[in-house]
This record gives sequence, structure tokens and C-alpha cells, in this order.
Amino acid sequence: MKQEKIDEIIALDLKQLMDRAMEQKLAHRGTAFSRCCIINAKSGHCSEDCNFCAQSGHFTTAAPVYPLKGRDEILAAAAEAKRIGAERFSLVTSGRGMGRAEVGKVATIVAAIRERVGIKVCVSFGILARPELEILRQAGASRYHHNLESSREFFPRICTTHSFDDRLATIDAAHEAGFEVCSGGIFGLGESEADRVSMALTLIQYRVDSVPLNILIPLPGTPMADTQPLTKIEILRAVAIYRLLMPTLPIRFAGGREVFLEDFLSLAFMAGIDGLMIGGYLTQAGRLPEQDNLFREEMVRIWQDMLPG
Repeated sequence: MKQEKIDEIIALDLKQLMDRAMEQKLAHRGTAFSRCCIINAKSGHCSEDCNFCAQSGHFTTAAPVYPLKGRDEILAAAAEAKRIGAERFSLVTSGRGMGRAEVGKVATIVAAIRERVGIKVCVSFGILARPELEILRQAGASRYHHNLESSREFFPRICTTHSFDDRLATIDAAHEAGFEVCSGGIFGLGESEADRVSMALTLIQYRVDSVPLNILIPLPGTPMADTQPLTKIEILRAVAIYRLLMPTLPIRFAGGREVFLEDFLSLAFMAGIDGLMIGGYLTQAGRLPEQDNLFREEMVRIWQDMLPG
């Protein structure tokens, strides 16, 4: 996208941004509204120092700590995800990455989910190389989740134990292994609007297939515990800008939406969001799935009424 077009988008006021974003959502995505669900399959003691994360072993937090959950527990969670309406179920583990033995173990669980539950499976296991990713792909996982978190320029301020290029290399390897890639980040880390745009442009350059957006919840014990939260206007601007920069991609709201948008959540869906992570997050609870499913039904009705013709 040319810089002149980007500058034009950033210069718009909130109403203009939201109006144009809604037009693009309906034109390119129609009434599509996706739902996914995750399980925190291994928690805590992470070697990485991501400043926003309660699971980092560098900080003292209240996050749970446990090894990889058992097959039966993960299968039950996958079945529950399907029951509450999720189209995708993702296994997420703490840590920089996985060794070959652990990859093989989770691959058998992925295969069991595909066979017994019949839900699409995503995996989020940190920094992996192509051989390990191919094992997971062959087991039946279809999408690899690996957030950029922020822009290349801002990333060194939130993590020092691995680089932005390490994350990009994993995205490349996942594509080479045959995965779709789910990648987005967190708003409210202290980044500028220019940083948010920079991250979006990188996501476009690396041909991601789905974009999850989180709003930072400053968690006690992390270096970002006292970070000033974004305003509702800042969140809505960021969402609308992402829709205008990425008109054809699913853009999904994840952690922080309930905390910071509260009763104004629907405005984000009038600004281009068209998906939700339901059933809770890694270390934080979300809304009841029944609430999110009712919200989805009403939002789709509104979009249908807004379609031309």
C-alpha cells in the first residue's frame, strides 16, 4: 500500500474511519463472524521476558504453573469448544518453543482431536523450525498462531530474549510447512499509532491469514502493571485502521475487549472487527460463551440489514 494512502487513512477522524471500515467489512467480508477457542495447555515458567506476559519466568505473578495437560483433558476442552460454537480450537503453550519429543506428543493429541471431535485445530507453540511444524501439519493442525505483538521498531522495548526477526522466521517456516498463519498483536503497550500501522504492514507483507487483536490488560507483577490503558476512542481508531489496511482478512477480538470497551463492544464491530475468541484466554477469564453467541446473532442481523440491496 502506498504511503499516500496510509497517510490519508490516518488523517481521518473517528466517524470517517468507522464509516469507511464498515463499508469495507461488508464489501469484502459480508456478514462473516468467526469464533475460536483456546486452551492454555502448558502454563508458566516461560524463559522469555515479554514485559506484558504473566507467564514469564522473569516476573512474579499469580499466573498458574503446570506442565503439558493430558490428552483426555485437552480432548474434553476441544469438545466443549465445539459445543459452544467455536469453529476453531487452539492449543497454546508457554515457552520459547518445543523440542522434537514434545512436538511429537502434542501431534498425537492434535490427530485425536481431528478424529474424535472434528473441529479445526490451531497450534501456538512459540518459535519453531520447519521440521517440527511439518510434524504438526501432518497430524492435522491447519493454522499456526504466532503474534508479532507490536511493530519492529517497538518490539525491543517489550522483549529482549528473542528478536522480531525470530518471530518472522517462524511465520515463514509455518507457511512453508503448509499452515495458514494467525498473527496479530497487542494494543496499549505504549506504542504509537505509527507503530500499530507498522505492525499491520508487516502482517500484510508476510501474508497472514487471520489477525487477532488484544488490548493490554496491565497485570500485577509484570513490568507493564502500571501502564496507562488505551481510551475507547484509541481502541476504535486502531480497529478501524486495521480494517482499512486489511479489508479482506478476518480480524478477531481477543483479550481485553471486555475490560476496556465494556458496553461499547458493538462499536468495534461497526469499525471492522468480525470475529471473537470465546470461552476465556490464557490467564484471564472472558465473558460467558452464551453472551458472546447472542452478541454474534444480533451483530449478524445488523450487518444483514446494512448490506446494499
